[in-house]
Formats: sequence, structure tokens, C-alpha cells
Amino acid sequence: MSYNLLKGKRGIIFGALNDMSIAWKVAERAVEEGAMITLTNTPVAVRMGEISALGEKLNAEIIPADATSVEDIEQVFARSMEVLGGKIDFVLHSIGMSPNVRKGRPYEDLDYKMLEKTYDISAVSFHKVMQVAYKMDAMAEGGSILALSYIAAQRTFVGYNDMADAKALLESIARSFGYVYGRHRGVRVNTISQSPTVTTAGSGVKGMGSLLDVSDKISPLGNADANECANYCIVMFSDLTRKVTMQNLFNDGGFSSMGMSLDAIEVFNKGLEAEENK
Repeated sequence: MSYNLLKGKRGIIFGALNDMSIAWKVAERAVEEGAMITLTNTPVAVRMGEISALGEKLNAEIIPADATSVEDIEQVFARSMEVLGGKIDFVLHSIGMSPNVRKGRPYEDLDYKMLEKTYDISAVSFHKVMQVAYKMDAMAEGGSILALSYIAAQRTFVGYNDMADAKALLESIARSFGYVYGRHRGVRVNTISQSPTVTTAGSGVKGMGSLLDVSDKISPLGNADANECANYCIVMFSDLTRKVTMQNLFNDGGFSSMGMSLDAIEVFNKGLEAEENK
């Protein structure tokens, strides 16, 4: 169902890869709500992924770009303003990757060059996107910029590795740039801390299946899926949230406020009994 929440607005979606991507769902919902958008991902992802099909479906131009490259980001904003016909009203940063996670390096044995790449791709790229937009004066007043985060920025989750540090940096960047962008340009900057979600990127995290199950049992409303995250993003892009900024907003079924649920206790006790009976 469409509410025309983004009618006439212009947006850029970073990170759509395939129909499992949260960014993919956000792009679909944004257009349903009346927005015009461009899509961007790395040249390799554009070649190897399914984003061309999404672009055709949504009548959205695809702009290949490396989000760690300032020059590429400048091209994204310049081309987007050209094809969309004006300044940008909303931006989604849905980018994250850890070479250490992909290579199976444990947190106590990180490769530091790979760690730098994790930070650059997963967090510093968010600063680069905003700095480019700010210097180009590419965002419309009242605009909204979002990045996707995870509660591992505040709590330790085994297997999430250096991505947890990257998410903590991402949220800090949102607060710091949120002040600047809000005070001087009237633009909102927030992060959405999403439930663990089955995506191509998320599948690389060790123990992802168990994490999904435990989180679902602890959350009073269960895990939020990619479509529900997309709906939240749409509200944050809309004029309904024009005074919300510098926030890390949880979309996790209540998980972030829980200690232990009855379901989780029962599962734990069953496992404990099985261990004792060995």
C-alpha cells in the first residue's frame, strides 16, 4: 500500500545488490511512495549482481561507483542531480564488508590492513558520502541521510568480529556529521540498527543462523525482516520525521531492550541439560 510519503522526492540508494538486500527493498518502497531515485554500487557488484534488473523495474539509472573513492562519489551526486532534476532529498548508505570476516580471521588475530579496509568500506565511506554532498551542496533542506547499523556497535556478539567496531564508528560519524548538517543545512542524519537479517553480506558472519534464531526468541515482536526495515527507512526519509536527527534507531522487535526471554531461557536450559547428561 502506498501513502505517497515521498511524492516528488529525489533519492540515492547505495548498496543494492540483489533481492535479498535491504537497499533493494528500500529502493522498491521509495519508488512505490512516489520518489525518483538513482542506484549505485561498486562496478564489480553492478556487473556480478542483479541491480540492472532493479534499475529497469524502477526506471532508475545505475551509477557504478566505489564508495571509498571521493571522486566516484562526486560523480554519483553530480549525475544524480542531473538525471533527477535537482537536489537530493534522501540518501541510504547500505554498505558493509569485512575482509577479516570473509577470510575467517578471529578478532584476536586480525590483519590490520584488512581492518583498515573494513573501516573504510563500512564506516568511513559514510563520512565521505556526506562530506561530498555537503561540499557540493547536493542535499535539499529538510533532507534525510540514513545508514544501516547493528546492535553489535554497543554489545559483543561472537563472530561479528571487526564489523562491530566499524558499526560503532559508523554511528559516531552519524552523530558528528548530524550536528554539522543539521545546524548549517537543515539535513537529518540517522542510523537504523536492524535485526540480524538474511542478506548476502550477513551470510558471511559466523553463526548467523544461530544469531537469527536466538534474536527471534528474545525479541518480543520477533526479528524485523528486510521489508520492515525498508518501511522504517521510508518513514525516516519522509517529512513526518523532520526533527529526528543524530539518533541510532532500533528496528529489532524489542531485542535491544531485552535481557532474557522465557523462550530463550527454555532453550538454554534444554542445552544445559543435554550437556549435563553427556
